[in-house]
Amino acid sequence: MVRAVAHVQLDTERVVVTEWFFTPGSETGSHRHERDYVVVPMTTGVLQMLVDGTSSEALLECGVSYARSAGVTHNVVNPNDFEFRFIEIELK
Repeated sequence: MVRAVAHVQLDTERVVVTEWFFTPGSETGSHRHERDYVVVPMTTGVLQMLVDGTSSEALLECGVSYARSAGVTHNVVNPNDFEFRFIEIELK
């Protein structure tokens, strides 16, 4: 498995801001968010989500944010033939 690369840009008492870099085929590995979070795509493309053995794909558009609640264990995979990036903002 090729891992996506995470770079923490900011970690304060209120938020953690992480930039994620996905080469083609790379993935986060299974993980669970302990905090609510917002994702800001920096690339337009598809990401594959693996949750409880179920796979789904989501089309993300550069600059179009979405929010998720804490608690879901998942793996994020880049099925594109290009690098994919997004900013993740976790709320403390």
